[in-house]
Amino acid sequence: MTPLLAPALSGLLLGGSLIVAIGAQNAFILRQGLIRQHVFVLCLICALSDALLIGLGVAGLGAIIAGSELLIAVVTLGGAVFLAGYALLALKRALSPSALKAASAGPGSLRAAVATCLAFTFLNPHVYLDTVLLVGGLSGRYEGAGRLAFALGAMAASFIWFFGLGYGARVLAPLFARPAAWRVLDGLIALVMAALSASLVVRFFHG
Repeated sequence: MTPLLAPALSGLLLGGSLIVAIGAQNAFILRQGLIRQHVFVLCLICALSDALLIGLGVAGLGAIIAGSELLIAVVTLGGAVFLAGYALLALKRALSPSALKAASAGPGSLRAAVATCLAFTFLNPHVYLDTVLLVGGLSGRYEGAGRLAFALGAMAASFIWFFGLGYGARVLAPLFARPAAWRVLDGLIALVMAALSASLVVRFFHG
């Protein structure tokens, strides 16, 4: 094993363990993959955004954010409001057969999809916790080229996961040919978003 392979693998495993979870970003990419709308662009945005945040964290921004109570409060409340709003939209789709039909048939606006994707990425405090603070903090175990290899490994995990999720969702397409399956998916998305929003509110008021 080369000297740089160990930190790269460590970064890959850490990044993978943090990102493979049922969260707002993943739920959005899964749904877009199922309806086959703007999959490549959205997966690329998610992966590049993670890479940017990981790079900033490794460069030392994590320590700055952790020390700003005002910045943490703004990001937390903003994320809670956005996630609550999207939960209501997902619940509306789950309760409306016409909305389900429209969502699975016609192409949506690329601009709207990109805006939603960016909001899920940058208005979610968990993203900063995982990429900037945690990955950035743990990269301190390495120096020089080792730290770079660790960061690249974590970035690679994001690219592998998002593109795998976006395009792998097509395997499930036959299942989601039935409106009932869309009801279940959007219902679960609504629950996940609402739970994440509630957790952020609780964290804000109770620290």
